[in-house]
Amino acid sequence: MNSRKIQDRRSSRFILSIVLLLTLAPVWLVGCAVPHIPSRIVYEDPVNYVRLEEDPDVLAEWPPSHHAHPFLIEPGTVRTILTGMKVQEHRTALQRWFLGESPLVSAFTDEEITLLSAQLAGALAEATYHERVTFYLSQPQTFARRIITTGGLYLHGTELHFLLGNWRIIYGIPAYGMIYDRRYPMRPTAAKGFDLLFHPADAVIPLRNSLIDGIFANAKDELVIDLAKLEPSDSVTFLSERSKAFPLGAQLIP
Repeated sequence: MNSRKIQDRRSSRFILSIVLLLTLAPVWLVGCAVPHIPSRIVYEDPVNYVRLEEDPDVLAEWPPSHHAHPFLIEPGTVRTILTGMKVQEHRTALQRWFLGESPLVSAFTDEEITLLSAQLAGALAEATYHERVTFYLSQPQTFARRIITTGGLYLHGTELHFLLGNWRIIYGIPAYGMIYDRRYPMRPTAAKGFDLLFHPADAVIPLRNSLIDGIFANAKDELVIDLAKLEPSDSVTFLSERSKAFPLGAQLIP
């Protein structure tokens, strides 16, 4: 009889272990699949934020990978850049043959540009060489749904690298598990179906992309803009080791 009770207890423990394993497995898998990215908040309100996060592609021992941060740029210049960004629905060659080119749409609304202009400029001035600036914009629709626009940027010399992770994507908050959109703003939450463009086009530095990126409409979600080709009146200043002795906002001559 005692042996029967022991066997029953072991069976119960085994079943309980299986239940716990099945319950916690999704959480463990998510935790292992996507590592935590250290970050610090520059601006945050209930639905938006701008923050600095460590860039895993920057190696301390390899100076060519370092970003040109901190970087001083006028909020007005950031406004000009954001205003010049356009989004176009991605169409294949066959779709363009029958439907033509899709219309250009502003990547950001006036309200979003007003918010981001000052906050992105401030974040770039505060960033270090191994950090990138990320942003998250959302419009709540229901308790579990929101429209999001997210991305990030960094600078190498006078080249501004700007990536749009999500653009006006409807994101459904999962019933359980990790909420990806707020934690990882540079990662897409759905297949991208847009191309990111900039005006004036001659300020854009072309990028090389793979055939796979072209097929999945990921080839034109990042822009590299040469700030030296923007209007001369736009003020851009570096804060490097050589320039820290100069007063804030002083124009440096290479």
